[in-house]
Amino acid sequence: MSNLAALQEAMARSVLFFGGKGGVGKTTLAAARALESAAQGTRTLLVSTDAAHSTSDVLEAPLGSEPREVASHLWAMELDPVTEAETYMAEVRERIADAVPPRLAAEVERQLDVARASPGSEEAALFDRFARIIADRRYGRIVFDTAPSGQTLRLLSLPELMTTWIGSLISQRKKVTALGQMWRNVAGAAAGSEPQGRDVVLEALEERRERFSAARAVLCDPARTAFLFVTVAERLPVLETHRIMTALSRHGIPVGGVIVNQLLPDTATDGFLARRKAREVAHLADMETRFQDWPLGYVPLLDRDPTGADQLQSLLGLLRAHRTEGRA
Repeated sequence: MSNLAALQEAMARSVLFFGGKGGVGKTTLAAARALESAAQGTRTLLVSTDAAHSTSDVLEAPLGSEPREVASHLWAMELDPVTEAETYMAEVRERIADAVPPRLAAEVERQLDVARASPGSEEAALFDRFARIIADRRYGRIVFDTAPSGQTLRLLSLPELMTTWIGSLISQRKKVTALGQMWRNVAGAAAGSEPQGRDVVLEALEERRERFSAARAVLCDPARTAFLFVTVAERLPVLETHRIMTALSRHGIPVGGVIVNQLLPDTATDGFLARRKAREVAHLADMETRFQDWPLGYVPLLDRDPTGADQLQSLLGLLRAHRTEGRA
């Protein structure tokens, strides 16, 4: 299978991630693929997890934390980690309110405040929303415009860590519940105490573990998911891309390929542009070695930033299998 055919096969999967170093064009290419998918008649959701929130600028449409229809068959949204953390903690408070005795309410509230301020709370809340989005069956394809590489790696590695951690919490909760029941059996039966009702905390933990496990199953399924890296032919973006690709592969997340964006034209033969082109050619040769196990595609540098549906939809038509313009 050719590079271009392999990239097109990856981009045909139902859950797509576009990632890379900031400023390489991942938001533009994610929006272009989402528009292309919608134009083909597939109900498509474009989700930005990048705090820069450039997706609304590229689409020329205001977006928020809920899906908004921006074109026929296309919905888009921008997730904010702080908002997601606040929303998640509000849901937790509401869910456990009736299960907490009044005498413990102040202590539980304090513990929730500590949990909200703990490192990783925003990432965990963001992944919880992310898992819910993946499970949404209203869409035939979901395209994620991800945050810069390091943040995305932390986010996508969470299912393994969180599933193990939640499993430990469930085990501890069951032990505490069993001890409490033993105490009630011994000390409370004579006083006519009622048996304990639903354990809403345990239910919430088990639901979250199931949701995270289901999300991880989708993330690691090469028939459904592909992570597409966008980069430019410069030293630091190339090194970062290779490092994150290797890390994602270790986590079992299928990498669909690399799109090298903003290639200078072959006619760049004078002065400054000629020197830039020479360095670009050297980096491209290095990339063909570094990324030999993954398909590579190339997109030329345009004379303007593509924005709006018409310009974005034409962008993927420029994707080619070779870095030299004249080759088929």
